[in-house]
Parts: sequence; C-alpha cells; structure tokens
Amino acid sequence: MNADANGSAADPDSEYVELAVEVFAMLADATRLRIILALRDQELAVNQLAETVNKSQAAVSQHLAKLRLAHIVTTRRDGTRVFYRLSNEHARQLVADAIFQAQHALDGMPAHHRAPQSAATELEWSSRA
Repeated sequence: MNADANGSAADPDSEYVELAVEVFAMLADATRLRIILALRDQELAVNQLAETVNKSQAAVSQHLAKLRLAHIVTTRRDGTRVFYRLSNEHARQLVADAIFQAQHALDGMPAHHRAPQSAATELEWSSRA
C-alpha cells in the first residue's frame, strides 16, 4: 500500500487522480516549467519573468494566467504592479523531481545521487520553503 507524506492512502480511484492529471498537463510546457523555476525563491513581475525565461510579456502573461487558474501561482499587487509567486512548496518540489528524473534519463548517476556535499549544494534551492 502506498502512503503520502501524511500517512493517508494514495488510492488509485481517488478524486485527486484526475486533478493530478490536470496539474501534470499544466506543467507539460517548457515555458511554464521555466516560470516555476524562476519563482522558486522569489516573487517577480511579468516583465522580470519575461526577461528571465526569454519570452514576450504577452506569452508569459498567458502562461501565468493558466498557472494561476491551476492554483500553482498567486499574485500580490503593489500599486500598479502585480508580482507572482508560487502558491506553495509542492509546485517547486514537483518541478525539482521532474528535473531530477530528466537527469536520470541523461546521466547514469546524476549529481543528486553522488557525493552528499555536492548533491546538497545542488539541491539547496529545492529545499527552500
């Protein structure tokens, strides 16, 4: 039997399975993953995110709207500016795990499985709350 971090069963016919599929579908876009990575430690405005992910502000705004509808990002208004941040640590961890899985596909022994000191440094961003 599988259990989540809270010890409750992760039932295959749970109502959350369909919602999880929607989350994965939302993350199935490189620009959205890059946005989440950019927001992992800070909140940013659309223009800052556009510069960081090398996309137009219009494109980033559309991606942010989708991420907001999926409750992956939230906003904070400061005057006329809107700042985006991750809603919780789960999106950060989910993307980190996806990147780690991708490393397995490319490397036989990715850095996060090697020497504890170097792995700890590499993973530092994923453990920040």
